[in-house]
Amino acid sequence: MRWEGNEQSDNVEDRRGGGGGGGRGGGLIGGRSIGIGTIAVALIGGWVLGINPLTVLGLLSGGGSPQVQQQQGPAPKPPANDREAAFVSTVLKNTEVVWTAVFQQNGKTYTPPRLVLFRNATPTACGTGQSAMGPFYCPGDKKVYIDLAFFDTLKNRLGAPGEFAQAYVIAHEVGHHVQDELGVTGKVDAMRNRLSETQNNALSVRVELQADCFAGVWARNSQESKQWLDPGDIEAAMNAAQKIGDDALQRSAGRAVVPDSFTHGTSAQRQHWFGAGFQSGKIQSCDTFAARTL
Repeated sequence: MRWEGNEQSDNVEDRRGGGGGGGRGGGLIGGRSIGIGTIAVALIGGWVLGINPLTVLGLLSGGGSPQVQQQQGPAPKPPANDREAAFVSTVLKNTEVVWTAVFQQNGKTYTPPRLVLFRNATPTACGTGQSAMGPFYCPGDKKVYIDLAFFDTLKNRLGAPGEFAQAYVIAHEVGHHVQDELGVTGKVDAMRNRLSETQNNALSVRVELQADCFAGVWARNSQESKQWLDPGDIEAAMNAAQKIGDDALQRSAGRAVVPDSFTHGTSAQRQHWFGAGFQSGKIQSCDTFAARTL
């Protein structure tokens, strides 16, 4: 992926130097944070990555969260010589350009999210975010949160190397913001209290697969305008989607595959919906909620 020298976003906050944090925060479930690192994936990821699942369980239940200092005012921008941060800022900027154009084509106005770089833990409007959760989007403050150590995990422990695999992760979380902008998030949250746990999980799968599809829409439109992808980049994204499917994570953890517990979709489903978005480049191809089969 030939990203160096491209414009970077101004919507990036760097909390890595200040420790982040806001008192003892509640778990992320209360604020309905959504993304690659939520609920079942966090727990399974604990077994895969060697993170104590009790730490994640404590966070999810609103207890056992780390003590972190209150964030005072907006965080600074990342340093100019930080290559990883520059990559994230460049990808984020391109999502801003692409989604602004896509929304305009559909008679809508796009307001981009902010992206927060943090280490270990940080306060969010959805409660205290923790690195063990993986990257996530918080609708409460319209921010994407990423601990860049996750990219090392993606490459070295989950077997999904490549910068475009990382770009896919960012685009997926921005996809959740697109859902929020389109009103999907509010409609889904309004349904949850009426559903059983199994039904909620199934609904979460459709939410996550739509975010994968939106990541594909971004990739198609980005490539058409920038021509910055190298051979194998799309395959790297597909590989990342495969590695973080619920079934793949459960198998990697040495556990039985339990479809009723899925919250993000199988590897095949994640690959299919990213591919659907990439093939069409249109948000209309991403209606996972109307799809009879995923």
